[in-house]
Amino acid sequence: MKQGIHPEYRKVVFKDSSTGFMFLTGSTSSTEQTVEWEDGNTYPLITVEVSSDSHPFYTGKQKFADAGGRVDRFKKKYGM
Repeated sequence: MKQGIHPEYRKVVFKDSSTGFMFLTGSTSSTEQTVEWEDGNTYPLITVEVSSDSHPFYTGKQKFADAGGRVDRFKKKYGM
C-alpha cells in the first residue's frame, strides 16, 4: 500500500437518531462529535437516520406492494 493516500481507519460509534441504538465498528468516516463507550474509552460518534434497529426490513414491519393488482390493471387496460 502507498503511504499517506489512505484515510485513517479507526473504531467509531454509530448512533441511530430515531431509536437511540448505538454500535461500535470500524470506519474511515470523520466527525467532531465523541461519545464514551461501554468499555470506558472515548470514540468518534456518527449519527445516522436508519440502522438495523429501525429499518422496516430488519424490524419485520415491511410493507409489500400488491403486484397482482398491477398485473390485473394491465390486462384490463389492454383487453387481455
